[in-house]
Amino acid sequence: MTVSHILGYPRIGAQRELKKATEAYWRGELSREALESEGKTLRRRHWQAQFDAGLDYVSVGDFAFYDQVLNVSVLLGAVPERFNAQDEIAHGDIDFDTAFRMARGASPERGARCGV
Repeated sequence: MTVSHILGYPRIGAQRELKKATEAYWRGELSREALESEGKTLRRRHWQAQFDAGLDYVSVGDFAFYDQVLNVSVLLGAVPERFNAQDEIAHGDIDFDTAFRMARGASPERGARCGV
């Protein structure tokens, strides 16, 4: 019996919805809740597309708002000291905006949404 599966699915969206939503969030034009909702909508759509294509297993755990390497860094608490996130690390909950600042190389002084 043959089993069909793929290793991952493009996260950005057919019309680059995730990129547009993330950049709108950084500009302060979109709330965090709306950005997270867009991510949820894209994940659901991508799972459905894989299911509709007849895959036996759909890809899960491959979504990232920025990239997968950042997700692993945050998961492991690998946050450089310059981001002043010691309390976040201690509680095991790295803030969404801290992660974006890490990804974009912005200091905490540059603002919560890191509009670099």
